[in-house]
Amino acid sequence: MSQKTRLLSIPIEPFVVEPNLTVDEMLRRMERISFQGRTLATARRIWEKMLADDALIFLGIAGALSAGGLRLVIAHLIRERLVDCVVSTGANLYHDLHESRGRRHYIGNPRADDAALAAEHIDRVYDTYADEEEFIANDSWIADFALTLEPRAYTTREFLYHLGGHLWEETHADGILTAAHRARVPVFCPAIADSSIGMGLSQARHRDAACGVADVIGDIVESSNLVIRAQRTASIVLGGGTPKNFINQASVEAEFFDPRIGGHQYALQIVTDVPHFGGASGSTLEEAQSWGKLATDADRVTVYADATIALPILATALATSARDRAGSRHVRQFDVSGRAMTVDGVPLPERRFEEPA
Repeated sequence: MSQKTRLLSIPIEPFVVEPNLTVDEMLRRMERISFQGRTLATARRIWEKMLADDALIFLGIAGALSAGGLRLVIAHLIRERLVDCVVSTGANLYHDLHESRGRRHYIGNPRADDAALAAEHIDRVYDTYADEEEFIANDSWIADFALTLEPRAYTTREFLYHLGGHLWEETHADGILTAAHRARVPVFCPAIADSSIGMGLSQARHRDAACGVADVIGDIVESSNLVIRAQRTASIVLGGGTPKNFINQASVEAEFFDPRIGGHQYALQIVTDVPHFGGASGSTLEEAQSWGKLATDADRVTVYADATIALPILATALATSARDRAGSRHVRQFDVSGRAMTVDGVPLPERRFEEPA
């Protein structure tokens, strides 16, 4: 077969609209169209490969996804164990907590008079509104809870587990924090200070100087130990930000202690940022290979799309195909309630790195 014949061997197949087409079937057809439609279909395939290969799957959440209406999609991914570990901005967890406590976000106007909104104590996230006075109450609620804990340093993973448990006991509401607590899925928040959760903890610290101590360096140790223990790992990133680099650096740090690691074996990112301004959020997965964050032969795909469009489609398609995977994947059992995390009954080292097996 000539090079030209090989390159021209797979034709584009125009998408044909049919009534009652499922999302799963729609994505399968999109594998033969072009541009971001095809990359979205590829993303579903790579996510399914992660699951089939029993990779430990990190999910990174940045941007205003909870405020924007995706918190229950993410809770579904946790509950159904389509991911194994969550790394989130504090804002996403805070806005999730806000709604779990019975508060809401509201449809707004991106061209609103923001001075008028400020006068009414209304906060705006593009086309979404929230009540500032309810946020103030949330901050106090977080502070009150933090003051009930033993006054010592907590990794964000340990603190967020207990926060999710307290939230579940009070509300019995579905959400990211409550789903993670009930499924015992670890949640890390490496930039917890950069959020209203951090502000709530600072209010607790004001009342008791021994409270509100977040051990974010312990988060690095634990996330890296998860990579060392798992060997095969995967990264799914929504929106870039701090979670993207935190997940990637876990692989780099793990390789420092175990040279066999070689980077995540799978990577999927849904971003709107572009690489040519040099920011980490828009950086390509190929660039990540140069750092050792991804394996050089990693299955990878970047979808340039708004996560509020792409994630509901992907999650719905995966929910359809999950029936075919029932019982076929080893679901890791975590105990994330204490100072040291346990995976499948075996504790990870506390505050130090795992020795290579």
